[in-house]
Amino acid sequence: MACVQSGANWLHCREIKCGCILSQTKSVSFLSLGCPKALVDSEHIVTQLIDQGYDVVGSQDQASVIVVNTCGFINSAKAQSIAAIETALAEGREVVVTGCMGGKKDELLEHFPDLKHISGPAQVAPVVNAVKTFLPLAQVKSQAGDNYHTQSRVRLTPDHYAYLKISEGCNHTCSFCIIPDMRGRLRSRGIGDVLGEAAQMVDDGVQEILVIAQDLSAYGVDLRYAQDDYAGAMIATRLVDLCEQLGDIAAWIRLHYVYPYPSVDKIIPLMAQGKILPYLDIPLQHASPRILKAMRRPAAAEKSLERIHRWREICPELAIRSTFIVGFPGETDEDVGMLLDFLEAAQLDRVGCFTFSTVAGAAANVLPDQVDERDKLDRQEAVYELQGQISAQRLKRHVGKTLRVLVDADNSAQEGSQTGLVGRTMFDAPEIDGCVYIDTEASKHSPRPGDFAWVHIREHDDHDLFGTFAGQNVDLV
Repeated sequence: MACVQSGANWLHCREIKCGCILSQTKSVSFLSLGCPKALVDSEHIVTQLIDQGYDVVGSQDQASVIVVNTCGFINSAKAQSIAAIETALAEGREVVVTGCMGGKKDELLEHFPDLKHISGPAQVAPVVNAVKTFLPLAQVKSQAGDNYHTQSRVRLTPDHYAYLKISEGCNHTCSFCIIPDMRGRLRSRGIGDVLGEAAQMVDDGVQEILVIAQDLSAYGVDLRYAQDDYAGAMIATRLVDLCEQLGDIAAWIRLHYVYPYPSVDKIIPLMAQGKILPYLDIPLQHASPRILKAMRRPAAAEKSLERIHRWREICPELAIRSTFIVGFPGETDEDVGMLLDFLEAAQLDRVGCFTFSTVAGAAANVLPDQVDERDKLDRQEAVYELQGQISAQRLKRHVGKTLRVLVDADNSAQEGSQTGLVGRTMFDAPEIDGCVYIDTEASKHSPRPGDFAWVHIREHDDHDLFGTFAGQNVDLV
């Protein structure tokens, strides 16, 4: 089973489907916790295991070895990872632990002294070799390694969308975050390697590629934007160049985790031209200058707001999602007021709001004036109440229009389901944003998951759209 943590901090689980023949003696169960970047790591590990000859199964009951890819970003995620390891050990099977918590090996061994194999994030070979220790194979097909990006891989997402990770690590030193400690400093992949993987995804049937990194805007900085070969052309390892090329490869290209730097200004015209989707996921975190400084964030709120307005002048259809933290040490009602004012002015499409929590090793843990938990929750509620109104108003502009939708699921056969087809417009990412619920009763032919369809939007609520299937080939006047 693979689990993906969304921006709203809830979990969605689905079974791994790899077409393998199940075997009690050489089968491995895999549990992936955390963000899409960790999910990509899990996909490469699962691919290597299958390539070596193992059966990867969704049920722990069928497995001889259980692999847990942990998340250690915040305390609630760590608690979930620890609970998953406890459950796996209780099954009486061998357990291999990897991922972000694996970077704190001593801390894990305090909880679980009997664990034999622990490795950090994005470490494929140690996991595969650990499984081999527990389940030796009569014949090894190939040597496992960590340089794994170019191969076609098993994906733990639906067939029609996939995550493309273009770099690892982060150079920021945000006081609430320990990602650089867990995943290291920025390490960009060569652009030729990235584009090759994207082309392979499309060959495999992917319609939507979601480009991810800890900081997309910094892509190529560590390589000094060196040129790399792709299809006989030399291309700079830079985000705008990557977007230019990706727009010629896949139908939908979506950018996640973009910092509002001046360099992003060059990408907005590509969105206006339809080269990539008019969508940005920007982790702004707060709007109070004093809190942003304490957080060690790299962008000032007033500059971000100016930039957002300028971007929407160039690309009026631009949809923006962001995440914010309330209850940061020293935060006052005045600071929260600044955040609410910012939301009013920015008119963001989607917002996730987290309450501050301490994470072992984060500099913010020792800051004075820690905020009471009740106050944190009240502030979070205020953010969501306001943003619900803003999101509803942003969705209202779609009513009466016919929008292109990528169908994600068909729920019509599920007992008790009140919906048929469920999809998304170009303004919404999977797992974390809203959906389009599609009425197909008047149509003889319905699209299937992975198809594009035109949907006439009838109404909306605070988060989702509701419409009628209008066909798959529609002339829009």
